[in-house]
Amino acid sequence: MTLPSAQTIWTSLPVPAVMIDAGDRIVQANPAAEVFFNLPARSLTGAALKDRLRLDAALDEALARVRRNLAALFINDVDIGGDDRPAVQANIQIAPLGDAPDTLILLIAPRDLADRMGRALSVKASAKSAVGMAQMLAHEIKNPLAGITGAAQLLSMSLEANDREMTDLIVAETRRVLSLLEQVERFGDQRPPACAPVNLHDVLERARKTSAMGVAAQMLIREEYDPSLPLAWADADQLQQVFLNLLKNAAEAAGAKGGTICLRSFFDHGLRVRGRDGTPRALPLTVEIIDDGPGLPAAIAEEVFDPFVSGRENGTGLGLALVSKIISDHDGWIAVESVPGRTVFRVSLPQAPRNSEAG
Repeated sequence: MTLPSAQTIWTSLPVPAVMIDAGDRIVQANPAAEVFFNLPARSLTGAALKDRLRLDAALDEALARVRRNLAALFINDVDIGGDDRPAVQANIQIAPLGDAPDTLILLIAPRDLADRMGRALSVKASAKSAVGMAQMLAHEIKNPLAGITGAAQLLSMSLEANDREMTDLIVAETRRVLSLLEQVERFGDQRPPACAPVNLHDVLERARKTSAMGVAAQMLIREEYDPSLPLAWADADQLQQVFLNLLKNAAEAAGAKGGTICLRSFFDHGLRVRGRDGTPRALPLTVEIIDDGPGLPAAIAEEVFDPFVSGRENGTGLGLALVSKIISDHDGWIAVESVPGRTVFRVSLPQAPRNSEAG
């Protein structure tokens, strides 16, 4: 086995990292740090750390202590920010660089992403159990419901027109319940995605055109695509279902008054998660569906991807849960940020292997 080089390890670090010289100037920044500071490496290199990093802790004292003790130092739950970004809560680690103790490495672990991942992983097992039970019940309930529907239809044949209202109601409601049960069964479908190289913009455009003629006809849909975005490794049909669901969700949130939806794509070096096989995977391909609707209800904002959680009257709570399941099956990641007037659903996906793109 050939070990990766130090440079490969440095650029692959999933958290922002900077190297600091004896004068507390940045001498190197990894790709995740470029994303965090929203600056290219050339703008970070040579800059004084205190000019690029705002920290509500005694940074000078912390750096001096690490050099003096030649030991790593952890600082948890601090507010940290940069030139062009608001402060976020993070944990940081400062460590001396082995053979050059005056040179330090500073790692930044933003808490928001870690907390969101932790919450998602903690509910995954319970959600899977709940869906399994619901799927079993759906299978058992569908047969008697079909019998009720048939009986109501037969009964209506012997009634006067004025008396058929109740049987028509029975038929309509049993069909609605059957539709819900079919959604539960689809959610429990365990077939893995048939992944292949996929142009995300092609999938987005199909979803946009379908939505513009249907559920989002009252919305203005804008596109902000990165034309250089490489191919994703995904199941195109399943991804279209994801984007259709997210567009439908945005349109329904806006209501009859309409609004604006922005479809945005870009390349992001910073996000890595563990795949189903336990190995870390980069998720550089990002799609955002942004709407200017009222935002998610605060009571469900952190549980919106859980099964049977809905902020709408008569909502099933399965649309976003299905979206989350599909993205999880792709070893991807989905997150949401919502305030009144701006809701962003962010989907992160793996890039297609280079040999598959060439083929």
